[in-house]
Amino acid sequence: MDAFMQAALEEARLGSQEGGIPIGSVIVHQGRILGRGHNRRVQQGSAILHGEMDAFENAGRLSAQIYRECVLYTTLSPCSMCSGAILLYGIPRIIVGENQTFMGEEDWLRSRGVHVEVLQDPDCIALMHDFIASKPSLWNEDIGEPDA
Repeated sequence: MDAFMQAALEEARLGSQEGGIPIGSVIVHQGRILGRGHNRRVQQGSAILHGEMDAFENAGRLSAQIYRECVLYTTLSPCSMCSGAILLYGIPRIIVGENQTFMGEEDWLRSRGVHVEVLQDPDCIALMHDFIASKPSLWNEDIGEPDA
């Protein structure tokens, strides 16, 4: 696993330690992390702080040109909201830790010209499997599904 996906995974683990949902993300520009974040919906009582959204927020205000040169790393396939932000800011490439536990909007991103690479990383998969098994109603809330 490369250092940037490792950083995203560290963010996901931090989210889990805080009692939240273990999804992490980093935004990288020319080999440097500009923003990092993890899902903080539970911790902040937020409707929108998914891992990718938190990384965007923590990167702060950047020029469109900078975003067009970035790579976004995320431990889980991005949902509709996060994919919309990726498209809005023109991120050209994303590296996804896994999409077995949740298939986000990868086809939509690809159809809009984003290069999407999926690693199927065993650590990312195990982290989400364990979380979903232990907190299914919290998971369903996060992805907008009715409680099972």
